[in-house]
Amino acid sequence: MDVLELESFLPYRLYRLADAVSREFSRVYKDRHGLTRPEWRTLAGLGQHGTMTATELGEQSAMHKTKVSRAVAELERCRWLIRTPDEKDRRVEHLTLTKAGLAAYREMVPLAKAFERELLARLSTGERAAIVNGVAALEAALGRSKKEL
Repeated sequence: MDVLELESFLPYRLYRLADAVSREFSRVYKDRHGLTRPEWRTLAGLGQHGTMTATELGEQSAMHKTKVSRAVAELERCRWLIRTPDEKDRRVEHLTLTKAGLAAYREMVPLAKAFERELLARLSTGERAAIVNGVAALEAALGRSKKEL
């Protein structure tokens, strides 16, 4: 019988690596603001793009709609975002950060960039280039541009 060794199976390794990096970074925003991963991703998406719908947030962050919904509800409860109904389709809401939400986002940006720099600093110059190019190549091979991710 043919056996699949998960430890050497690339999709499994990529998942575990992404989860480990995400967990390590989560300490930064959890310690600072008590945010969950979906809340951070929602805050970051809105901080980057301005106004988005929940559907757009889910697509941008690869989160299930229930996670987006819970994150939006919590950020709204904290008064970090507001919902504005769409004038043409009342089922759609446009989500925007409040001044407090934008302030939290702006505080987190340099921390996120520092985390990324420190993570990449653990690698040699060649390893950094290899990982950046390898991820880009896999994204291209799967038909996903950086803008979609």
